[in-house]
Amino acid sequence: MLRVAIVGCGKIADQHVHAIRRVPDCRIVGLCDLEPLMARQLGERFGISACFSSVEDLLWASRPDVVHITTPPQSHYQVAQECLDKGAHVYVEKPFTVTADEAQSLIDLAERYGLQVTAGHNLQFTPEMLEARRLVRQGFLGGAPLQLESHFCYDLGDTTYAKGLLGNPAHWIRKLPGGLFHNIISHGIAPLAEFLDDDLTDLIALSDQSLQLKRLGENELRDELRLLIRDRKGSTGFFCFSTQLKGLNQLRLCGPAGSIVVDHVSGTALRSPYQPCKSYLTYFVPPLRAAREHLRTARMNLANFITRKLYQDYGMKELIERFYNSIRSGTEPPIPYREILLTARIMDEIFAQISAGTTQPARPATDAGRMTEFAPAAC
Repeated sequence: MLRVAIVGCGKIADQHVHAIRRVPDCRIVGLCDLEPLMARQLGERFGISACFSSVEDLLWASRPDVVHITTPPQSHYQVAQECLDKGAHVYVEKPFTVTADEAQSLIDLAERYGLQVTAGHNLQFTPEMLEARRLVRQGFLGGAPLQLESHFCYDLGDTTYAKGLLGNPAHWIRKLPGGLFHNIISHGIAPLAEFLDDDLTDLIALSDQSLQLKRLGENELRDELRLLIRDRKGSTGFFCFSTQLKGLNQLRLCGPAGSIVVDHVSGTALRSPYQPCKSYLTYFVPPLRAAREHLRTARMNLANFITRKLYQDYGMKELIERFYNSIRSGTEPPIPYREILLTARIMDEIFAQISAGTTQPARPATDAGRMTEFAPAAC
């Protein structure tokens, strides 16, 4: 029986409790928040009595095997380090850390202690993403993906969240190097990191502020981001983050033999093989094939719903369960450290370019723990 604790008792902690309770052979033994009332309220909602306002007290009294860190990102590194020092495995909500150097340091520390860490990239483990990964392994694309397209949209129309952020000049999101982007975009960057090579040659980030933010009188935060990436093998990636586009949370994987579109809104992985038609059939057969593919995925989702395999936060539960299983068996964690580090390095570079106010790639030092020097982007 794994003993689990949660540090940080805000809104996201509720999702963690629900997901953890779907995983067999584990028990939540403690909650911690700097604001004791937050921990007590979460404990009362879920019947957890052991509540603390100090990480040190939590670790000493509850003796957890695993700690979930759901605090603001600025504290991820320090809290995770403290937990690792006390012998606990660590699940860190996204973004994993504020910088890539911090990510490397935590991973090095975990490996030194023989412990495991993972990042809260739960969208990597939704049913549709698992299906897409299976199709890639089976060769559906005809090889490795050559072009990756990731779209992640975030609705600022949620007045509760938007007012809390926009009306508070001291909000913790404003203190992150990447602002609003920093807290969200790893969901869209992580799928690119999975399929791109570590050796990136080009990375160009363009950011802007939407008219919505301008009308609200916001002068600092940006909420529109576009990213172009190319790796040494020639694979390319595009990422779009927007608060203005609605209902577009997708990943497209393109290869020599076809493409796969992962749609997180509808929970589907749509296959599109390259099957050319002759003459006027090209106007009729492909749409019929696409309709059949949509019907196939609808049937799969319906079957999963009836058998109770389809529910909210499936990806989080799946990631947590795989992480716990890797701890029990001593096998590799569900998200390779290479992907966590590449995601962090890409984000570092995005924020460096935004901060410098330029679209020209910065040139970080070359070593084993960082991206290689970027070549100038081709026009």
